[in-house]
Amino acid sequence: MNQVVARFLDGTTLKGQTNDFLPAKELFHISANGSVEAKPLEVKVPDLKALYFVRSLNGDPEHQKTNEFPPQAPAPGRKVKVTFKDGEVLVGTTQGYQPGRPGFFLLPADPRSNNERCYIVTSATQSVAFV
Repeated sequence: MNQVVARFLDGTTLKGQTNDFLPAKELFHISANGSVEAKPLEVKVPDLKALYFVRSLNGDPEHQKTNEFPPQAPAPGRKVKVTFKDGEVLVGTTQGYQPGRPGFFLLPADPRSNNERCYIVTSATQSVAFV
């Protein structure tokens, strides 16, 4: 099971676990955090801004977020800056961005980020630029 935070285009957020997310599929399920008996919720990928695969569903409130790469560490893949239509900016690396595809994975620049990787829905972006 992967711990995930789904951020929707309408601004809502859903936290939980998934074991059936595939980039090539438009539908997957999330078992909401804490509801073991509840039926998993159906999530449509086109309704998402991004899906964050996280270390912890609670995050680390003490962590200062940054979009800077550590100067001494090599970056796996191509460095990219993503600007979403809502103004949020993420910086990281990708090995699979192609403009015509519905989405791509991004590894955050910040190695201490709670996000291990993010699936970015291309239609939710304002711009994607290699840096």
